[in-house]
Amino acid sequence: MKFDLHTHHFRCGHAEGSIRDYIEAAIKGGLGVIGISDHSPYFASEEDQFKPGIAMAKSEFPSYIQDVLALREEYAGKIEVLLGVESDFFPEHKELYRAVYQKYPFDYIIGSVHMVKGVGIFERSRWDNLQKEEDIIREKEEYFTLIQQSAKSRMFDILGHIDALRGYFPQLSEYHTPVVDQTLKVIADCSGVIEINTSGKGKDCGGWYPSDEMLERACFYGVKVSFGSDSHVPSRVGDEWENVRTKLKEIGFKQWYFFRRRQPVRVRL
Repeated sequence: MKFDLHTHHFRCGHAEGSIRDYIEAAIKGGLGVIGISDHSPYFASEEDQFKPGIAMAKSEFPSYIQDVLALREEYAGKIEVLLGVESDFFPEHKELYRAVYQKYPFDYIIGSVHMVKGVGIFERSRWDNLQKEEDIIREKEEYFTLIQQSAKSRMFDILGHIDALRGYFPQLSEYHTPVVDQTLKVIADCSGVIEINTSGKGKDCGGWYPSDEMLERACFYGVKVSFGSDSHVPSRVGDEWENVRTKLKEIGFKQWYFFRRRQPVRVRL
């Protein structure tokens, strides 16, 4: 069973194509399951669309849900379409986000940390003033502490791109801290699932999130895994799925998971 749970579309402001385009690409690519998981609006903002180039407007969210559900019915028998969302994790607003999501029949929710101390994780300039090793490690620890909090919140079925902070700072992996292993233990204790996200190939770090080294540690601690291409163009749906599957088997994983009606579905590797 080939699946991809992390895809976007035009509503977020930085992806191309319609939801239908991603479903058609999934069928063409031989997938049995396609999840639609566009970026959540900034629900805590007073503005309808706080950052138009990053996330959809709050007023668009109900129509997003309706479109996915309608396409699920239309494509029944051809491919299974799952309703998801990639949610930002803001600890101070988690109950607001939780309340919003409870209104809708999601199959799964991806929880992703995109901001640390008010700065985007893919903002290159965040590293400009961090020259000392202790400062870089502190930044890394701030990020992984937020990952821990997102796991403990139990709001999410999948944790998204858990080491993406290294996207434009590849050498971050060389700055070691016990917080990384602590985070993996927390995720395992919370029965969390992390995605192998193949969009890292488009950043300076190359490859996937998380790194092979971190995946090996995740396997050691018993963390469960899923797959997401993080496609922002339809042509990337299912990107490197078979390569990821092979690597996971080499590491020692026996299965991975997708979600249906917020329940894990096990797929043998």
